[in-house]
Amino acid sequence: MAGTAERIRQLKAERNAVILAHNYTSPEVQDIADLVGDSLGLSIAASRTDAEVIVFCGVSFMGETAKILSPEKTVLLPVPDAICDMAAMCSAEDLMKAREEHPDSVVVGYVNTTAEAKSHMDICCTSGNALKVVSSLAEDDEVLFVPDRNLGSYISKRLPDRRMVLWNGCCPIHDRITADDVRRVIEEHPGAPSMAHPECRTEVLDMVGFVGSTEDMLRFCRTSDADEFVIVTETGMRHRLESELPGKRFHFIESAVCEPMKRIGLDDIARCLDDMSGEVTLPADVITAAQNPVRRMTEMK
Repeated sequence: MAGTAERIRQLKAERNAVILAHNYTSPEVQDIADLVGDSLGLSIAASRTDAEVIVFCGVSFMGETAKILSPEKTVLLPVPDAICDMAAMCSAEDLMKAREEHPDSVVVGYVNTTAEAKSHMDICCTSGNALKVVSSLAEDDEVLFVPDRNLGSYISKRLPDRRMVLWNGCCPIHDRITADDVRRVIEEHPGAPSMAHPECRTEVLDMVGFVGSTEDMLRFCRTSDADEFVIVTETGMRHRLESELPGKRFHFIESAVCEPMKRIGLDDIARCLDDMSGEVTLPADVITAAQNPVRRMTEMK
């Protein structure tokens, strides 16, 4: 393993590459990466580097988002067929049909979608800024929110005056976490602040003290005086929390594992850097169309 890590560092220098790892990837992948974080934050950070090659250790839509923001760079996916199940629930074709059924709606799309789907959206959002994005729209706008019904329900509950049409999609990892799962962990660690990702079901979110994205969770734990926490999201987040906040303890629901994220290993990273395989290619018109909703979000005041 040490030999593979050294080979990756050598190839990275030769290729002028930057390695990105999502919070849900395996510890060894996070440790070899230059940047670890959420998907959009990583793509934005990579676009600001002078790297010619981006290696995105994540699922396929993440590599596509990096390509949208850095069309001049070469973007590689170590495991190209690692697919996000949620992103697969919202095809461009289905979204075009939905727009025909709701011609006056503003389409707000979660970044956890394919580039082609993004090309048919009005504005994107993340789990961290979804409330802000929807709040920025005209109050009488009908919002077609895709594809995560749980994140959409979370927004709708906090903005009850907004007219929202929710897509029937979800993250299967977060969606299968039950209230009983969360209650059990909370009862095992009384007094520990609890938090959950808004991709979870409403009954789960209602049980915890804080709801936020993975970056929000990290900030909460960093500034809290508590020394242990209940974290309701994918278990890969444990490594980053423990790495950045030594001395604090984090309790997860151990069944919350994203298999596509865990498929990526050091051998995959070394291979794609060696033979430049797994390149993300997108039609120019898709990149241009998808840039608009992403930029509208990032430029929002």
